[in-house]
Amino acid sequence: MVRFVWFLFFSCGFIQAQQLNCTVTINTQKINNPNQQVFKTLETAINEFVNKTDWTGQTLSQKEKVNCSMYITLSSYSSDQFVANIQVQSSRSIYNSTYSSPVLNINDKDFTFNYTEFENLIYNPTSYSSNLVSVLSFYSYIILGMDADTFIPMFGDRYFKEAINIANLAQQGGNKGWNQSDGTMSRYILINDLLSSTFNEIRQSSFQYYSGLDIMHEDTKKAKEIIKGSLINLAKLNGTRPNSYLLRIFMDSKSDEIVSIFSGGPSIPINDLVDSLNRTSTSNSSKWQLLKY
Repeated sequence: MVRFVWFLFFSCGFIQAQQLNCTVTINTQKINNPNQQVFKTLETAINEFVNKTDWTGQTLSQKEKVNCSMYITLSSYSSDQFVANIQVQSSRSIYNSTYSSPVLNINDKDFTFNYTEFENLIYNPTSYSSNLVSVLSFYSYIILGMDADTFIPMFGDRYFKEAINIANLAQQGGNKGWNQSDGTMSRYILINDLLSSTFNEIRQSSFQYYSGLDIMHEDTKKAKEIIKGSLINLAKLNGTRPNSYLLRIFMDSKSDEIVSIFSGGPSIPINDLVDSLNRTSTSNSSKWQLLKY
């Protein structure tokens, strides 16, 4: 009965939590341009586009939306042509707490686009309009999909399918990041891995991880065991698909939180967990050293 009520609560909660509450920031410190107005206009346009586009067909209150941010650092600007990188982050609230847990943290360095001041940004799922619209729309659906996976296993597929449609259409624009040849951390790799059965374990583990967090308020020890199991499962995948992009995204997003979870009481045996973490995410080895055995 308890499991049924828990599932019903989160299914209903998820159904309400679809649209985006996104903070958009444009960093222009690297740009030597006396006309700052165009950057302010761009920031406003992106903010309105991401937050006001109807991505899911649902009308939600502000507190029901997915909290996220897009931090765009411009490195050059000339004749309406922009070169930048975009950091995309999202989080979701944990049941019966004030805590918000990080879900996504991506830094995309292949972000070039054209923008004319006061240009309308409009998403059309059946056609390509610009790289700016494509990148923003792509990551909006990635945010929604990864958030959905934390509530119901593999429930993000409907959003990831929208994202891969955007990626396929965007290839005609000729911009970097949309093709297989664009590196191991491209948007192409991200969306194809998310929809590949090869990496289902990462998405299943994400749900398991959050199911642990969501019972932390009532049984901390059990919650830690569930979270530990999800992380050890990821180590198994890493054995066959080492250093995959999806795994790096997950571990980089969660590393600080993992240390926090297993550094406090009540304690559980974590020798095997620390070994698994060191194999799964060597780039965070200094953080794993902080874990108390």
